[in-house]
Amino acid sequence: MLNRNSMIAVILSLVLLPTLALAQSAEQKGLEIALAAKAFDQGFADFTANMRMTLKSRNGATSTRLIRIKTLEVEADGDRSLSIFDEPADVKGTAMLTFSHGLEPDDQWLYLPALKKVKRISSRNKSGPFMGSTFAFEDLGSQEVEKYTYKFLREEPCGDWQCYVIERKPAYQYSGYTSQTAWLDKKGYRVVKVEYFDRKKALLKTLTASNFQQYLGLYWRPGKMEMVNHLNGKSTTLEWTDYQFKTGLSDRDFRAQALKRLK
Repeated sequence: MLNRNSMIAVILSLVLLPTLALAQSAEQKGLEIALAAKAFDQGFADFTANMRMTLKSRNGATSTRLIRIKTLEVEADGDRSLSIFDEPADVKGTAMLTFSHGLEPDDQWLYLPALKKVKRISSRNKSGPFMGSTFAFEDLGSQEVEKYTYKFLREEPCGDWQCYVIERKPAYQYSGYTSQTAWLDKKGYRVVKVEYFDRKKALLKTLTASNFQQYLGLYWRPGKMEMVNHLNGKSTTLEWTDYQFKTGLSDRDFRAQALKRLK
């Protein structure tokens, strides 16, 4: 079995060999870039982080929420993630649990302390906004390669880097998007920008990521993410701090029946 570095080398060679690039289709190259990005980030096991979510309305009014994040890498499936709200008081104790999958619908549960009830989120409602933000429920699961079909569009500068620009179309049911255009830098496969097109094929939202840092000499994570909704003028900024990798999380830390008892 290939180790992580060998797998990356094989996939990168497929993407970069000029002789193959002449023969491959835009769809093949787009898929190979997505596979290389996945391989580049494999092996992190788990991580925790703190997040400040700032909601901004069209008229500039802001509100802030503090959230703890836990993520578990799952072999042969999508990641598991848990978001726990600590502030402000009116959302304290709210928690969302996501089991990401490939083409199968993600499993998501939301615990609302005011109702003292764990609510399972229907796969038909994944395009709805998460806790009043400009992020949809479907934006919050891990973006597994199988979830999309791909097409390579071009290469172009993106800030200080050179980026692959690829189109990805959701292959799963009930997405709120017809397509997404993603910019990934050619060196570290960091997703620096994504444009989301709605069911009318109009530009709905743009996500930009910045302040990347590398952890354990391998894994890149953004310090800041901003999602702007072009239709309603709202935006949400996520500021990430205190990343910790390989903390020993396990399946026991990601159980829907335990959401009511989280501290």
